Amino acid sequence: MSAGSAEETDSPRRELPPSMVERMTLILDAFDGPLTRLTLEGVARRTHLPRSTAHRILDQLVKLQWLEHTSFGYSLGRRALSLGGLDNGHGEIRAAAATFLHDLQMRTGMVVQLATLDGPEVFYLDKVGGRFAASVPSRVGGRAPAHSTALGKAMLAWLAPEEVDTLLGTAVARLTTRTISDLGLLHQELDRIRRRGGLAFERGECIPTIACAAAAVRGSEGPLAGISLVGQVNTPLEKAAPLVVHAARQVSQALHPAMETRWAQRRMAAVPTEPRNPVPGEPLDRMLAAKSNDRL
Repeated sequence: MSAGSAEETDSPRRELPPSMVERMTLILDAFDGPLTRLTLEGVARRTHLPRSTAHRILDQLVKLQWLEHTSFGYSLGRRALSLGGLDNGHGEIRAAAATFLHDLQMRTGMVVQLATLDGPEVFYLDKVGGRFAASVPSRVGGRAPAHSTALGKAMLAWLAPEEVDTLLGTAVARLTTRTISDLGLLHQELDRIRRRGGLAFERGECIPTIACAAAAVRGSEGPLAGISLVGQVNTPLEKAAPLVVHAARQVSQALHPAMETRWAQRRMAAVPTEPRNPVPGEPLDRMLAAKSNDRL
């Protein structure tokens, strides 16, 4: 008699652990929203499954695209989100960002874009125009290589280096003569973005005639989206760039109100003097130095 048969004989059926289908359902039910991210320990705690069992099933769900796994934990995957019309939280992000995108466009007169990171690409969720909008070839629902855009680099900067390697692979395509096509050089650029408090730039790296400044919208588990200002390749973006950082922070706070409390606590701990409010147009180096304590 097999071990499984012996177990069925020795124990009443009602005392058996849940079936595989029941265990998978328990795990999927633990993700109560499209933006929910859980660690292995969090899944085990919510489902009351043994850690080893949860880990084994999580691996299978990731392989089948029911879940996604990043350095920040597990989240619902494409297959789960496609059921019931879920959109990976895109609607929630767009709603939270709408007012701030409009305000940013009105203050700068430039094109403003909102995008998320989808594998090695950025996926555009919204685009607020101006007179220059027709000259910007991006479109809502469109995509672009993440490594060649300020939006993509702003989000990649907050991922673990090994996760960036996995997303982009060893071949980083060159789109223009200015595209960073070496993974090592890209990591250096991402480090500079982190040291600038999350502000990313690109000039002609994706499209020769376009320049962008961008910052990531961040949650407690990592980047959720990115916001960018778009201009012609010779547009001086440095003065307006701090406004992008401010807008991204506002959207982060709208999505996760507790984030602002954490930022404020870190600023108070790091700066013994009275906090200062950013003034639009202030020189970039001083603005970024003031914002360098806004990291998680």
